[in-house]
Amino acid sequence: MGSNNISINSPVSITAIGFGRNMEAIPKRMEWGGRTYQFIDRGIKVVARRGESVMSTVTMSDGEKSFCLRQTGGLWTLLSVS
Repeated sequence: MGSNNISINSPVSITAIGFGRNMEAIPKRMEWGGRTYQFIDRGIKVVARRGESVMSTVTMSDGEKSFCLRQTGGLWTLLSVS
């Protein structure tokens, strides 16, 4: 059985957010493609800094699929679904 990772790279609306350590934003609910996805975990987060810019990537699950999201500033982009 192989992993079915589908590349998306599309802006999404995060409609509910929680906060982790140091007040970092953690998505709780997302709207994409006319559907709402409720995340069941805190995800796995990676933060990258290049000069002044900071980009974070988080992989979240709704219990069925994994969603890889990127946050740049206040904007969220769905990178992939698997």
